Amino acid sequence: MQADYSVELGADDPALELPWQSEDGSLRYFDLRSQPELVLNITEAQNNPDLTAFLTRMNAADFPLQTAKCDTWFSQDITPEEEIFGAHGKFAGYIDLIFVAGSSRISFEHHEWLCRTVCELLRRVPEMSGSVEFVIRRCYYHQKEAMQAGEEHTSGFCVTACVTGFEDSEDEARKHWTIALTLLQNALIQACHGIGSGKGP
Repeated sequence: MQADYSVELGADDPALELPWQSEDGSLRYFDLRSQPELVLNITEAQNNPDLTAFLTRMNAADFPLQTAKCDTWFSQDITPEEEIFGAHGKFAGYIDLIFVAGSSRISFEHHEWLCRTVCELLRRVPEMSGSVEFVIRRCYYHQKEAMQAGEEHTSGFCVTACVTGFEDSEDEARKHWTIALTLLQNALIQACHGIGSGKGP
């Protein structure tokens, strides 16, 4: 399985703000760790039980990660790098992941360790028509602690996990995406178990 990560921290690169809200207010951040039932309010998850299960697991009370944003779509726009899968379509999506602990949120080393460790695990998986790409981005955390200190936000990091399944039809591409998402979930759990056992960063 293809798995890799990159870093996009330039001044013009996209960054996440937390909490976030769309300009018209129709979309916004839901703290699923504190209120798991709010997963029912996420449009992308309402007709996607596999995404719902992933979001629920990532936001479990005892897990060191949580989710911040997600989306899914089907496209026939295949990049030159994706032509190796021999498919005319892809079902893709992304999930923004953040650390729960404030000290980890501002540690680039912790984010890079997570991406590197999960990629190593996923590369051991047999070849399949799917890929996972991580991007380490800037994240601005608007928290009470920062405001009390007279600051607008705390500057830290987040990880965007891009999951893609390839096939000619949307239904088949989605099946590969589901497998890739499940493999990603298992790898994240395994990697985060290392944090709890002292083998992490």
